[in-house]
Amino acid sequence: MSSEKKNAITCQNVWQVFGPDPDQALKAALDQHETADEAAAALRASGHIPAVQDANFQVKEGELFVIMGLSGSGKSTLIRCISHLLHATHGKILIDDENIVSASEKRLIELRRNKLGMVFQHFGLFPHMTVVDNVAYPLRVQGMRKSERLAKAREVIELVGLKGREDYFPRELSGGQRQRVGIARSLVADCSVWFLDEPFSALDPLIRRQLQDEFLQIQEKLKTTIVFITHDINEALKLADRIAIMRDGKVVQIGTPSEIVLNPVDDYVREFSKDVAKGQHAKLHSMMQTGPGLVYGADDPGLRTDMTIDEALARCMSLYEPVPVHGEDGAVVGVVNPAELAAALQVEHS
Repeated sequence: MSSEKKNAITCQNVWQVFGPDPDQALKAALDQHETADEAAAALRASGHIPAVQDANFQVKEGELFVIMGLSGSGKSTLIRCISHLLHATHGKILIDDENIVSASEKRLIELRRNKLGMVFQHFGLFPHMTVVDNVAYPLRVQGMRKSERLAKAREVIELVGLKGREDYFPRELSGGQRQRVGIARSLVADCSVWFLDEPFSALDPLIRRQLQDEFLQIQEKLKTTIVFITHDINEALKLADRIAIMRDGKVVQIGTPSEIVLNPVDDYVREFSKDVAKGQHAKLHSMMQTGPGLVYGADDPGLRTDMTIDEALARCMSLYEPVPVHGEDGAVVGVVNPAELAAALQVEHS
């Protein structure tokens, strides 16, 4: 039986066009031009803005999928299309195989109440409500009894590290604490798909790093499917299972953090990661050789697929022959040459 996870989100040929009569303008551009790039150029020439251009990708169940790019790249517009805060001009957006582009308003309300959680940069808390009432509000909308919704809210408040502050008002909390309340409120309805649009960008660096660590712990416990927007490459590399990088409305590369850092597809992607400490982010599984007939020397420094290049080099920097790499079960799943690890960390010069 295959262990392949199913797709929680699928985007097929998704466009978001702004301007006069965008549906007709896009239809004409697609009819008259063979490629999406040509259609996008025609749209711009006619005064339209293709904010999202022919996006195609899947997000697996339980995956933390980060979309990043510079300001104006289309990342926030794309997440608003996927969450249907914006109605996509063209294409299909499937959530658990249901095309939400064609869903009725009633169905969208049901999805937002029961399946889709959202957190944005601005907290949007009710200032006249306590922490527990803010967090419990989605359950109140669902019609849950007060005692039940407050009990559930207190569980989630503890999960995000705010136990003891249930009766505080938002004005009595720090920025990081208010963002935790926003996260708790989005989680309380047991959402299976979670959208976060730069949720930590308004916070100071120390609190931001702390929330990133806590966020990963929450994800490890809940295994929720997450689409996370950021413009910060270090945040993306720290959080993501995979990263999609956007430019001018177009997804230019999708890959694991290791692939983005070690194998950028063009200068735009390369510019994002040029100052990144590659050895701290690239994992060993992205560099090892696999397949039948693996050959390696007598030394076994105990390398694992989930080690970073830095961690691996620290164990085998004095070795010269290929060494084995072990999977989670301890079996040898590949080999890697220490010299190739060192070469991967060499700084590129233009």
